Amino acid sequence: MKTPEDVLREARELRWQLPQNLHDRIAESIYGEAARIAGRSITRQEGSSRLAWQQKLDHLLTNPWTAFPIMAGVLGVILWLTIVGANLPSAILSKLLVDDGHALLSGWFAAAGSPAWLRGLVVDGMYLSTAWVVSVMLPPMAIFFPCFTLLEDFGFLPRVAFNLDRIFQKVGAHGKQALTMAMGLGCNAAGVVATRIIDSPRERLIAILTNNFSLCNGRWPTQILMASVFIGTLAPNGWGSSIAAFSVLIVALLGFGFAMLTSWLLARTVLRGEATSFSLELPPYRPPDFWKTLYTSLIDRTLIVLWRAVVFALPAGAAIWLSAHVPVGDQSLAAWFVHATDPFAWSMGLTGVILLAYIIAIPANEIVVPTILMLTVLITGATSGHGAGVLFETDNATVRAILTAGGWTTLTAVCLMLFSLCHNPCSTTLYTIYRETRSLKWTAVSALLPLLMGCALCATVAAVWRALTST
Repeated sequence: MKTPEDVLREARELRWQLPQNLHDRIAESIYGEAARIAGRSITRQEGSSRLAWQQKLDHLLTNPWTAFPIMAGVLGVILWLTIVGANLPSAILSKLLVDDGHALLSGWFAAAGSPAWLRGLVVDGMYLSTAWVVSVMLPPMAIFFPCFTLLEDFGFLPRVAFNLDRIFQKVGAHGKQALTMAMGLGCNAAGVVATRIIDSPRERLIAILTNNFSLCNGRWPTQILMASVFIGTLAPNGWGSSIAAFSVLIVALLGFGFAMLTSWLLARTVLRGEATSFSLELPPYRPPDFWKTLYTSLIDRTLIVLWRAVVFALPAGAAIWLSAHVPVGDQSLAAWFVHATDPFAWSMGLTGVILLAYIIAIPANEIVVPTILMLTVLITGATSGHGAGVLFETDNATVRAILTAGGWTTLTAVCLMLFSLCHNPCSTTLYTIYRETRSLKWTAVSALLPLLMGCALCATVAAVWRALTST
């Protein structure tokens, strides 16, 4: 009669005899048998043009040599359409909400005899911050989100996840992380919630900690404006928009690379373990329902994200106005902070204005650029048309003139684009991370990890840039 020790020893020997990829081989066998049964049961028309077309398209979109260039090209086209297509509607909204709306509301407060501080706080701070966010965010989102939804309905995004699965497996993460990163392109908080589709707690935590490297919708305006105002102007006439879109694409791909690098480091240090596999069924290609997709993307994505930005822009606008008007000695609180942090910021190719803007914009990344413009006008004494400490919007040429007066160069714009990619998540995302992890430790790690990487990256780029330009 076998003792318990004998049974345990035999079980261990049997375990080591099993191949490591047993689950994958079982899944392949099941799907192979299903395909053979379907082949005997379903009659297909020989030479079907639609089937042949789908097979050829799948060969292109799932082949490693052609899939990744196509994926980058499609993203680049969407970014170009977003940059070019959002200019006119943004200008119209800015004229209605920022210029006309600000003047009208100021007139109402003046007619009502309200004190100057109340009019400044409400109209110049809270209203203008909200109006700027709407005029800048709504047009790009109305283009960007429907385009992504159309690609999802067509069947393109599942092929993207299929291609990225191999890369995520190699770095020790889960293949479904590709889907959560795609969600993060719209909103990082939504991307964090989407990690629930990952069963492994270890791999889900990796996906949560690295989701911030996906450029959320609140950071697209910063990337697009810096690329248009500084990078695009370096290109020959007629190529500005294309070069600007290409530079934003480079930053977005760089974020993907940082996500891979961080996942690899976490999987081999504090979050060690074996990567699990999953079966992804590629849906057939189908023509998307354009009007239904447009309605769904505008309601479920664009307006929801816009409403969140508006909710956070109201108190942030008040904070911007107060920081520009609360005195500290012989200068404002904003000016004192900027002058104190300028040397540290200069070492990273940034300015004290940028650091203060990112502190004020912790509730929402959407207000980074208007805060930078307002603070630059405050420090330099330039004329914005509204007064010191007032959030405002203007055209690209005036934006460049204001920032150049504040000591900005192309290096500053490049470092801001990199810092916008690698910095702490917004307050909504941090709260969502805490809700999903129930851990203050991992919430702090998710905030400090990209911030430290962003500071190191900007400092390195600034040092190399200055070394090259000084020779």
